[in-house]
Amino acid sequence: MLTHVVLMKFADPGDAARAKELLEGLRGRVEQIKELTVGLDVVGSPVSYDLCMTTVHESAQALRGYQEHPAHLELAGWLRPRLAARAVVDYETGG
Repeated sequence: MLTHVVLMKFADPGDAARAKELLEGLRGRVEQIKELTVGLDVVGSPVSYDLCMTTVHESAQALRGYQEHPAHLELAGWLRPRLAARAVVDYETGG
């Protein structure tokens, strides 16, 4: 299994709630997603990002399939211009 973690900081933090809704809308539409969790920051510290998304995939190939899926590409087109920063970590887990 491969866990994909993305932290997003928005130019306008008000976009984070809409991004959460849109990202959660991928559930059930993109077959390569085994699990999807999206959370919004509640502390607001100087080093906080606005949103954290975690997805779980069967393999690196399944992650690529998710990233190339038309629904993901459409959403990414909405997200990218709104982001001030993004950080990604992909790690393997047993099972």
